[in-house]
Amino acid sequence: MSRLTVLAGPTAVGKGTVVRALRQACPNLWISVSATTRRPRPGEIDGVDYFFVSNDEFTRMIGDGALLEWATVHGINRYGTPRGPVVDHLDRGIPVVLEIDLQGARQVREAMPEAQFVFLAPPSWDELVRRLVGRGTEDAAERRRRLATAREEMAAEAEFDAVIINDTVEHAASELERLVEATR
Repeated sequence: MSRLTVLAGPTAVGKGTVVRALRQACPNLWISVSATTRRPRPGEIDGVDYFFVSNDEFTRMIGDGALLEWATVHGINRYGTPRGPVVDHLDRGIPVVLEIDLQGARQVREAMPEAQFVFLAPPSWDELVRRLVGRGTEDAAERRRRLATAREEMAAEAEFDAVIINDTVEHAASELERLVEATR
C-alpha cells in the first residue's frame, strides 16, 4: 500500500499551483479532489478543481461519514476530503496527495497517523501577502480574514514531518515529488 502524503500551508502560499506542477511531473499519482461549499473562482471546474456542493449536501456527507476530514475555513466555507476515493487509491498502491488546510491535516493525522505531513511555507510573510493580493480573487475583508488565519497556520509548521519553502513552483514541486517518491 502506498503512503498518503498530506500537503498543507497558509492561504495563497501556492498549494494548488505546486500540486498542478507535481501532477504534470508524476501522472501516476492521484490528487484528491476536495468538496467545498464555496462558490467556484473563475476558471474552476466542478469535479476537477473541487466538488462544489450545497451546505445541505455537505452536511449529509458529514453525517454519512463520507469525509476523511472536513473544516470550516476562514470562518465561512466548508471544505472536506471524500474518504472513499482516497482509501480506494491507496489500497490499489497508487500514491495519493491531499492538498488541504491545517484543520483538515490535523484530522487526517488522527485518522491516518501513518501518512506523511508536508507543510508548504512562503519565502516570507511579505511574499505571502503579495501573492494573496496579487491573485485578486478576494475582497479586502476576505483578505483580512485569510491573513489572520494564515498567521495561525504559519505557527503550526512544527507539527509537520517536512517543510518545503515555495520560493519557486519548480523547486517546491520537485521537493514534493522527492518526498512522495520516498514513501513508495
